[in-house]
Amino acid sequence: MLNLFAILLIIFIVFLLLNFKKIRFKNSINLKNLYSNQVKNKKNNISKKNSFSYKHEENKYSVFYKNTLRNKMFTLFQGNTEDKLKALEIAEELADKSTLPILRKGLRDVSSEVIKISAFLIRKFK
Repeated sequence: MLNLFAILLIIFIVFLLLNFKKIRFKNSINLKNLYSNQVKNKKNNISKKNSFSYKHEENKYSVFYKNTLRNKMFTLFQGNTEDKLKALEIAEELADKSTLPILRKGLRDVSSEVIKISAFLIRKFK
């Protein structure tokens, strides 16, 4: 009788573990699809005439996409003024504290456009 109870308990625990992993797997798939849904929504919003976004809305990107944007931003900021302006556009899109080193470098730049945009973007973190 004890052996039967132990076997049933083991089967129940295995069933719960498999169910839990299945739920986590579905959640991870949904997170990966989040970026593609946002791109589709942005394309739809661009086509509308009176589209606008609220400032309190945060862009929710995957960690991988954020890292690629950060790497692109750091490499662009080492180029000329046009590249630096593109890097600052990426910093505005990310809008998180990982962009602060680039914004601080932008404040010490030679170009007045880069300084103005960097000052405007860094003001949001205060």
